Amino acid sequence: MNSAAGAPTASEDVVARPRHLARDLTILGVVGVLLLAALGAGAAAAYRELYSPRAFVLHYLELLQDRNAAEALAVPGVAVDSTELQNAGLPATASDALLRTDALQTITTAHVTAETVVDDVTRVTVEYRAGSYDGRTTFAVRQDGWMGVVPRWRFDVSPLAVVDLSVRGSMRFSVNGFDVDKRQVSVDGVDADPSAAVPLLVFSPGLYSVAVDTPISATPGVAILADSPLTGVPVDVQAEPTEEFVSVVQQRVEDFLTGCAEQKVLQPTGCPFGFTVRNRIDGAPTWTIVEQPTVSVVPDGAGWRIPSAKATAHIEVDIRSIFDGSVRTVEDDVPFTVDGQISVQPDGSASISIGGSLD
Repeated sequence: MNSAAGAPTASEDVVARPRHLARDLTILGVVGVLLLAALGAGAAAAYRELYSPRAFVLHYLELLQDRNAAEALAVPGVAVDSTELQNAGLPATASDALLRTDALQTITTAHVTAETVVDDVTRVTVEYRAGSYDGRTTFAVRQDGWMGVVPRWRFDVSPLAVVDLSVRGSMRFSVNGFDVDKRQVSVDGVDADPSAAVPLLVFSPGLYSVAVDTPISATPGVAILADSPLTGVPVDVQAEPTEEFVSVVQQRVEDFLTGCAEQKVLQPTGCPFGFTVRNRIDGAPTWTIVEQPTVSVVPDGAGWRIPSAKATAHIEVDIRSIFDGSVRTVEDDVPFTVDGQISVQPDGSASISIGGSLD
């Protein structure tokens, strides 16, 4: 019996099936390839964003941005010991007092601009904003084993830096608002030399503002951008005397000279003025200070100095002639200069030594 007109024969059906199967397999193969590519792209993106050297560096910078000093210091390769500092030519006794949240300013807009691999070290260059300054730092990163199927990383060179800070005119200062006393961070403790620099470990990159604000001395903030891992940053800050301090010194000098004038002798002991006569005096002389000096205070090493300032004393004394015994009253202005040295004591008080001479 013949099949209906237009219906496929058995032989035609056999030929059609392989064609459909081939097409379906091709489609499945393309889908498979696309899925694998998508998975590969996703894995590559995840690696780049989470497990790559650049991700490692950006994580460290995010911790600085969040002012999370403890976790930043715990990132592999950040903390250093005295041997590493010495090998880098830095003071082995550098203090870690500034490796804390209170001394951090945030880093913002950090983004990677370059990434190169030399031998086993990946160098990641990052640009960022530190306060009002634009910065650029290159970090060295090395693989540090595996965490399951993904690599672990560590800094090949610590991103810490050392600020070698000299603050003249004060034992106390602040860094980003965090108060520091030289005697607390110096290896010499209470015997710290007031004029000696103190080495301080800091996070790099980081902006650090050093300022002095005490009753005796003050200075505007001096900004330092530490942007080079494991390098030294020399900083020299000279504090200036406050108006309050100069006023106190002025009063001390005036009191000193007033005390000198109370001595009823021609040459007051320990004082910068006196009077000489060739005859005898008839009674005790009287001194008054008719012109007090206008005192200024200037830095002098670890302490302060009073530059020479003009003053005038007045003497009134009766003089008896050794020839005829007559007595006459002598009144005279005695010009002189005043100077002095000021040293700051460990308790923050000032010791003033006043000197001077006749003009």
